[in-house]
Amino acid sequence: MSNDTLAERDSHDTITDSVRKRLEEDIRQGRLRPGDAMDVKAVSERFAISRTPAKEALLQLAAAGLVTFVPRRGAVVKRLEPLEVFGMLEVLAVLESEAARLCARRMELSQRRALSATQLQAALAVEQDDIAAYTSLNLALHDHIYKGAANAYLEEQIVRIRERLAAYRPVSFERPGRMRASHREHEAIVKAIVNGDEPDAHKAMFEHITVGGTAQAELMLKYNSTSE
Repeated sequence: MSNDTLAERDSHDTITDSVRKRLEEDIRQGRLRPGDAMDVKAVSERFAISRTPAKEALLQLAAAGLVTFVPRRGAVVKRLEPLEVFGMLEVLAVLESEAARLCARRMELSQRRALSATQLQAALAVEQDDIAAYTSLNLALHDHIYKGAANAYLEEQIVRIRERLAAYRPVSFERPGRMRASHREHEAIVKAIVNGDEPDAHKAMFEHITVGGTAQAELMLKYNSTSE
């Protein structure tokens, strides 16, 4: 393979990755909702790229479980079945509570400060009723915890499940009172981690995922039934 061909391939991969990340962010922020179509032509036109990297970006999203291909519609943001939703949330509660426990033990001082700062930013988003900002800060806060647990394998498993549920997260914060409740639950988690209290960190995170996950699942299933 010539150097020119290698350069073209690298450029192509960069375009594909960039488009995939943009579409992932749209899904996470709720700009693309479950059932929304994303065909190759529309993606290529939106990003002013050829059809090949557009198609590959959609294939990568499909491999990650974020989109599915439907006859005569092309790629659509995937809707999850009830058993998939509850199964993933049960596993997520176990994994995230363990991450919080490890975080209380292992997190460095600079990481604890960053975690607390993110929680303070989230408080402002709650007061301003800014769902988009809170959604981003929610992701950042949980990411601090995954990193603070210092277990790359555990983090990988959590992120994989979180990505499958990403399309519904902004919807869950639209439920009256859920964003504020989520912030209160985070407060208990952050306090326990900062204080190095492993049992409380584990308990607070388990309750957060269980309570928040149930609310999310109910809204997800309702959204699915009204979007058919």
